[in-house]
Amino acid sequence: MIDCIVVGAGLAGATIAEQLADKYSKNVLVIESRFNVGGHCYDKLDKSGIRLHMYGPHLFHTDNSKVWNYLSHFTDWEMYEHRALVAIHGQKVPVPFNFVSLEALFPRALADRIESKLLDIFGFDRKINILELRNKHDEDLELLANFIYKNVFEQYSLKQWGFKPEQMDADVVGRIPVVLNHDSRYFQDRYQAVPREGYTQMITNMLSNKRIKVMLGTNFMDIAHLQEGKIYILGQEFRGSVYYTGKVDELAGFVFGNLPYRSLKLQFERINLEYFQEVAQVNYPNQYDFTRITEFKHIQPSESKDTIILKEYPLEHVHGENDPFYPVFNKESRERYEKYAELLHQYKQIILVGRLAEYKYYDMDDVVARALVAVEQAMQG
Repeated sequence: MIDCIVVGAGLAGATIAEQLADKYSKNVLVIESRFNVGGHCYDKLDKSGIRLHMYGPHLFHTDNSKVWNYLSHFTDWEMYEHRALVAIHGQKVPVPFNFVSLEALFPRALADRIESKLLDIFGFDRKINILELRNKHDEDLELLANFIYKNVFEQYSLKQWGFKPEQMDADVVGRIPVVLNHDSRYFQDRYQAVPREGYTQMITNMLSNKRIKVMLGTNFMDIAHLQEGKIYILGQEFRGSVYYTGKVDELAGFVFGNLPYRSLKLQFERINLEYFQEVAQVNYPNQYDFTRITEFKHIQPSESKDTIILKEYPLEHVHGENDPFYPVFNKESRERYEKYAELLHQYKQIILVGRLAEYKYYDMDDVVARALVAVEQAMQG
């Protein structure tokens, strides 16, 4: 007998299923449309031993000890501190923009003056945003804010989202960071690593409990039907909980229209070089149709004499043609999501968890934390 259904075998779904089975002794059916577990974390070794992240780079980082300790039950870790560069005016400088970037791109006297003002106003080692710079009404700080906006963010946003930042939610521009130090690590979290044997193996381990059954290659909506507050599976009413991590508009039959997502065309290339670029990630906001190049040998070293890079070409998500990666946040999409959430509220058994289901951005640690809380609340409620 199945007590609970989990839709999706990505990181959120695996966390939910593992907790239900291990902590609450529930019999769980995990339904996954793909023919593999892992969701967008899915990775694999290529023939030369390079571990590829098949849906783009996934770099685990967190300050949440509970999440770190939880996942550590299912994997050993390979410590990795991510570094990224951005190509500007023929140079590659660290991103997020910091003092190293500033000193490389600005005349020395001007860079020194800006650094001095930043330290006087905000203090050392702070992470601020360009709105804070603009709000100081200082000519030098406004110059810096506008430079970062134009050269690092504006065209990148146009490629990534299909429109300029000012057409998005106002807080998006407010999140463009400036780091007031010379630390060129991409993340500053306490824990930074990748699973030693890969995300796919970690998630496989999470789903290994004998109470968990995984059904691959099955679209939940092909076997499920929602009607008048009840859920039917293959024509039979299902009275257990359904933890849903997929597209919320699809679950509701697109009755209010499609929610907008951005997708990616992912182009892997093998190159006859030991290394192609200086670090794992180089962003190209102002050149080419792709947004960035990832080189996986920088993340987990390989003895391969070749290297493999990934170019990411953003495009609009079309249901049934490509995968949804990122919710597109604007007033209209948020209002449409609220309609879906209100509609599904009548189905008390359904619990929405994750980026697609909740139509919000989650880092990996955040989605694990959310999944842990979702199960605990449901079991106690």
